[in-house]
Amino acid sequence: MTPVALSIAGSDPSGGAGLQADLKTFHQFGVYGEAVVTLITVQNSQGVKRVEVLDPTLVLEQLHAVLADIPPHAAKTGALGNVAMTQAIAQAAKSFSFPLVVDPVMISKHGAALLEDEARAAIAQHLLPVAYLFTPNLHEASILTGTEVRTIHHMEQAGAAIREMGAKNVLVKGGHLEGDALDVLITEDGKKHFFNAPRIDSVHTHGTGCTLSAAITAGLAKGLPLLRAVADAKAFISNAIRTSPQLGGGTGPLNHHADPH
Repeated sequence: MTPVALSIAGSDPSGGAGLQADLKTFHQFGVYGEAVVTLITVQNSQGVKRVEVLDPTLVLEQLHAVLADIPPHAAKTGALGNVAMTQAIAQAAKSFSFPLVVDPVMISKHGAALLEDEARAAIAQHLLPVAYLFTPNLHEASILTGTEVRTIHHMEQAGAAIREMGAKNVLVKGGHLEGDALDVLITEDGKKHFFNAPRIDSVHTHGTGCTLSAAITAGLAKGLPLLRAVADAKAFISNAIRTSPQLGGGTGPLNHHADPH
């Protein structure tokens, strides 16, 4: 059986992040990729100029069309944009028979808002309870917990707190830590798992969060256990940053052709 993964996310016309990065990642992991578009951006490696969120009813029609014909074995969410979209996707996800990875995309790599402030509460209230895995970075973990998340100890505390808010598993990403890039996974049994990688000095990190969550989703679609899916995704991200194609005049994209193993 061909593994299928679904991205419910925004569009990045430059191809480095969003559903474009997700589809490239799915393909690289040998998974058939599908994409439901939530919002459209005007952006490139140098910044985001415009964000237009689609009508939630149109997005749900896309989702229902996919589920009725080629249902995925795992799915992920990316940028959702506003409260209405967040609530609509969360409501639909209640009936998912497959794991959902939630990447709470709040701002772009360039600092542009990709989620209304009001929608942050909607993520906590509606999306967390349907998330098999929740993947916040340090900034997003800080916002959701209302505490400063700047150290490994803070990450452990934030991950546990977010899991108590409803997510089955939480991966707090330490890409902005000082030193090595360490991620902390708190699993549904309350155990802590650490995934470490040497920090790579590169400005070409556009789409790292999207790509990581997509790689994990691909692993889950293939039936891998969560820890293996996260470990594979972490290794892929390191390879993708290390071998970036050096494109764009700003924060360039990763190498989505990197070795996934």
